[in-house]
Amino acid sequence: MSIRPLTAAAVTAALILLSAAPAAAATTTLADSYGMTTDRFFATSAAFLGLAAVLVGIWAVVRAGNPARSFIAIGAGAVAAVVGAIGFATAGGGPGTGNGIVGAAIAIFLGLVAIALGARAYTRAHR
Repeated sequence: MSIRPLTAAAVTAALILLSAAPAAAATTTLADSYGMTTDRFFATSAAFLGLAAVLVGIWAVVRAGNPARSFIAIGAGAVAAVVGAIGFATAGGGPGTGNGIVGAAIAIFLGLVAIALGARAYTRAHR
């Protein structure tokens, strides 16, 4: 009996195993980044808080008689911006890594917009 078929089978099995292992590792790495991680949850929550603060800030600017709305917009915007800044500073990778860097950037932006709208509404209420 010749050793060639046994050698060919061993080489083929080794090539299949070596080529399948990196594909399986890449699949689990990509699949992990699409889920809701803790960092993404906090960044998304801060972004939604910033969006709510912007809406309250717009409401406060349109109806400039009540300074309480401007305080709510400023306070919620500040919380969103601070949580977003913490999330942005502690993120270990770029977009798509599951670290919430995109949500944190959006939270910072919306928080600053809410602070500006709240400040404008507060100054208009005190004229």
